Amino acid sequence: MSDSNNSLSSQLLIAMPALNDPNFNKSLTLICEHSAQNGAMGVVINQPTNANVQELLLQLEIKCEEQKLRETPIYAGGPVSPDRGFILHDGVANWNSSMQIATGLHLTSSNDILEAIARNEGPDNSIVVLGYAGWAPGQLEMEIAANSWLTIGYQPQLVFDTPPEEQWLAAGNILGIDLNLLTASAGHA
Repeated sequence: MSDSNNSLSSQLLIAMPALNDPNFNKSLTLICEHSAQNGAMGVVINQPTNANVQELLLQLEIKCEEQKLRETPIYAGGPVSPDRGFILHDGVANWNSSMQIATGLHLTSSNDILEAIARNEGPDNSIVVLGYAGWAPGQLEMEIAANSWLTIGYQPQLVFDTPPEEQWLAAGNILGIDLNLLTASAGHA
């Protein structure tokens, strides 16, 4: 975690309608790390893929008895390293490779959490993502200043309880904004 007071760690980025990059169109991205020296790293949390967690477990040769994982999608976490997996989860960080993002929110990249999820012994809430989003130092700040993103603080119910197809609009509603009413072009006074 960053020691900077200006850190965007644990903030949710809401893509503005004008952001037409297919990786981030109508996306909600959780910033996991941010510092002036290293830039930012985050994961998109509302772009499910056609793959499911059970398929991933089978590929990793992790025995899986949980049929509900067949209906649990894997999410496209961002365009960087799309073959690298992460588990965004609540609870404690008693896994081999976890990073605390906020109190009770962690990002884990080790297989021990997947083994626990397969045994139905994992965290109460988790999202499996492949890939991540990355920004060079100063890049995210410039994108926010250019009206590409709105930000809100981490909202557990939005991240874990809201269906992915509703998260983008729900995030705007938290700010009192109907994102559907914003135009794709913005001006500066």
